[in-house]
Amino acid sequence: MNLVQWQARFGTEEACLEALKQKRWPEGFQCPKCGHDRGYWIAGRKLFQCGHCRHQTSVTAGTIFHSSNVPLVQWFLAIYLMASDKGGLSALRLSKQIGVSWITAHRMLRRMRRAMGDRDSLYRLEGLVELDDAFVGGRRSGGKSGRGAEGKTPILVAVENRGKKAGFIAIETTPSVSADRIREFARRRLRPKQPTRTDGLIALRVLGESQEHEGRVTKSQQVDEWLPWVHIAIGNLKAFLLGTFHGVSGKYLQEYLNEFVYRFNRRFWEPELPLRLLNACMDHLPVRLVAEKD
Repeated sequence: MNLVQWQARFGTEEACLEALKQKRWPEGFQCPKCGHDRGYWIAGRKLFQCGHCRHQTSVTAGTIFHSSNVPLVQWFLAIYLMASDKGGLSALRLSKQIGVSWITAHRMLRRMRRAMGDRDSLYRLEGLVELDDAFVGGRRSGGKSGRGAEGKTPILVAVENRGKKAGFIAIETTPSVSADRIREFARRRLRPKQPTRTDGLIALRVLGESQEHEGRVTKSQQVDEWLPWVHIAIGNLKAFLLGTFHGVSGKYLQEYLNEFVYRFNRRFWEPELPLRLLNACMDHLPVRLVAEKD
């Protein structure tokens, strides 16, 4: 679906509301409080009122659009622009394209990135998995580079190795590359008993508790043979963060990782990406205002 087709389908507030109604109640309205299947649409307030218990339900409740003053037509356009820009969409560019303030665009992008992260958190990697740690963030002048560098955030990266191509990936920030953190990462992101390759880092040996783990100390010239796809993923991630966003602070880093992972895992379905992201946003609980001020 190109932009012209998207706007033809979702170019009015009424069309966006109808899409939300169909997503939430595909078989017709049903009261979330009493289960009654008859309700009255109150157009001025964009909500249904149950014909039995009189409970009122907003059509945007349970979505990232809840408690937002931005019209749905601008939200839907922002979702299309976010999904179709492979390099990543900055808050400044979004604010200019849909006519909102920078802070509003920033909050909208944060909500979308959290919806992306929650959608991918439902899945677990399987098959041959490569796992490694990395450090991302700005290098301070005169500071140390690599492991232990100041101003950098450690991350854990796992990639399915499917021979001539990479499969799905998972990336998380971590306070430290310790056995406990790696154990928790594996529990959330990997199916049990998968063949898993790592380098010789001692902390990674904990993967043997839940995976068929093989760690190998490799020379620099051989590392791309043992862990080819995880290093390509890390390189692409760093290019993504530096290209559009010119570096990201640790405070918001996980949200940008969510976006990178979401795009990478759906790179073979690019034409479907705007509708996939729209569905994820319509299914996602709203981000609390308190969280947006973090």
